[in-house]
Amino acid sequence: MPIDVSQFHQVFFEESFEGLDTMEEELLAITPGQVEADSINAIFRGAHTIKGGAATFGFDDIATFSHQLETLLDQVRSGSRELDVPMVELMLRAVDLLRTMIDGAGSGKGSDKEAVATFTTRLNQALNDESSATVVPSPPQITQPPESMAQAKQKSVEGWQIHFRPDPAIFAHGNDVALLFRELAELGDLEVTADLSRLPSLAELDAEQCHISWRLALHGLIEKEAVEAIFEWVADESEIVINPLASLIEAMPAAAVETGSQPSEVRAQEAPRRVAAERTDSIRVNIEKVDALVDLVGELVITQSMLSQLEGLLKGSAADQFNEGLNQLEQHTRNLQDCVMRMRMLPIAFVFNRFPRMVRDLATALGKQVTLEMDGETTEIDKTVMETIGDPLMHLVRNAIDHGLEEPQSRRAAGKPESCMLSLSAYHQGGNIYVEVRDDGRGIDPERIIGHAREKGLLAEEATVAAEAAWELLFLPGFSTATEVSDVSGRGVGLDVVNRNVRALGGTIMVSSEPGRGTTFTIRLPLTLAVLDGQLIRVGDDVYIIPLEAIVESIQLDNKCLSAVEHWLELYSLRDEYIPIIHLARLFHKKEAVSHRPLVVIVEYEGRHVGLAVDQLLNQQQVVIKSLESNFWKVEGVSAATILGDGTVGLILDVGGLIHLADHKQREYSDPESPAINSQWMLP
Repeated sequence: MPIDVSQFHQVFFEESFEGLDTMEEELLAITPGQVEADSINAIFRGAHTIKGGAATFGFDDIATFSHQLETLLDQVRSGSRELDVPMVELMLRAVDLLRTMIDGAGSGKGSDKEAVATFTTRLNQALNDESSATVVPSPPQITQPPESMAQAKQKSVEGWQIHFRPDPAIFAHGNDVALLFRELAELGDLEVTADLSRLPSLAELDAEQCHISWRLALHGLIEKEAVEAIFEWVADESEIVINPLASLIEAMPAAAVETGSQPSEVRAQEAPRRVAAERTDSIRVNIEKVDALVDLVGELVITQSMLSQLEGLLKGSAADQFNEGLNQLEQHTRNLQDCVMRMRMLPIAFVFNRFPRMVRDLATALGKQVTLEMDGETTEIDKTVMETIGDPLMHLVRNAIDHGLEEPQSRRAAGKPESCMLSLSAYHQGGNIYVEVRDDGRGIDPERIIGHAREKGLLAEEATVAAEAAWELLFLPGFSTATEVSDVSGRGVGLDVVNRNVRALGGTIMVSSEPGRGTTFTIRLPLTLAVLDGQLIRVGDDVYIIPLEAIVESIQLDNKCLSAVEHWLELYSLRDEYIPIIHLARLFHKKEAVSHRPLVVIVEYEGRHVGLAVDQLLNQQQVVIKSLESNFWKVEGVSAATILGDGTVGLILDVGGLIHLADHKQREYSDPESPAINSQWMLP
């Protein structure tokens, strides 16, 4: 019964991309002339694994191309070819093309045959280019003691006896032992004997399990390393023993057998060598299954919240038992939720690892010397957040290299090192993740920013902007300081896109810069988009949620410290700071509660404090975030919704959106002829 190998394609694609990432990382770390054997072996293993997998699943073009690359790498590994800068560049381009070919195979689009043929020609030229090959000097003649002669003999003997016992689940990873035997047959004459002792009865036979082991006899003058290389791809799931053929051992000099070979062979037979890499205690799980589990845990949180509403209604001994069980349920629910959320957390290295290659290529194209430093790659972040933050970081890094970092001659004139420093770092702080892009370039001149904004009509001529507020102009649509449009930047569609994407994640972006010293962009993001800790508030008859991380403090308003500037603008004096007050009841068209001293929640947004006047503070609780846009539409001032303990829907407030909405209302009252606010922004 044939096995449908297409079910393993996705695993092959994922493992191939991981292998390509490793190859690229190792190639970028290579210093020509100082190449370590471990690095070359890691690159070779990546190409060899991709070749074997592609041949197994019928992706012949990928297998052929990776075989060409593997041959070139084998020459480097053997020392017959030098790995210089042009060769590293050629291999990096080969990795790029392999990635494109595998992506095409996964999407069903196939490969660009013309591009593959062109690059294959380049690889063949490199293979046939004798000028880049190195002459391997003959090893010095050393008289070996008798005990080492047998070892030397075994490195290249006229045949090998191989015991190959694969793990029963070897087929589940897309392996095909027939391909291994074909490669062995290319080395010499191969005799194959199958061991059927583990084969179960037909009724118990599992067609997807391997129940057979093999004894192989390979005849020919073959190095042991060449045999091991063929089994390298399945070494972590097989038992492999490789010994010289018995007839050759008997033909060895007696002194060699007695002093060198025999003890070695005895040890090999007593403890068969298992050529294996360490297994990782992990499994691949479809992200849809994880998301479904997250949703179920979210429903469990809502149910637990509903039960909490009954806590004060029960009386007697049953109430005590109920409350005790409810407390345990709450604790277990929180622990379960934390565990499930961690399943969605991935190290930000998955994002950071794309930048070394990009920085290298872009710096080379612009004639700049850039050293990239990365810190905090193990910092974990929600998968959804990670997938969205990649493009904003790409914009920031490209802008830093193009606009922020100087050419070597400019840095010399300024007394700086010729090589620029660009740093990517990530860290956790206060329930958020912070990602910083920092450079030691020319910095940003606030006066230049203000001047460009006026030239482009983004800022009125009479408007005054403080230097510390000039950075906000960078995020205006259409703003750019580039004098020419290039492939890198200059179209004015960079930082406003960054700002929009970061805000869509519920995050903020901040800028600090010093002319001549450098610039730092800091992105603050929530750890997860699934749950949040919130403060429940009441405005009129409705309950809303303010994210707890945005709250600084809650106070009762003292009317003596309140000053009305205009109809919609009031300032409250709190510890030598004037804080604007937003009355949510007025903003939401609710009837304001009659109170001489209303409650105010002080929140922080982009480093500034704003007061939200509410009718009542309720309890704090963890709420499950439900998208509002997917079920309704975008509502200004609201980021999402949740289901409360009593089954009603509560809206999660967006502090930035509330400020924007209040600003529109203020302008509407200040200028009656201004356009009316879109009604869909307003809450009912």
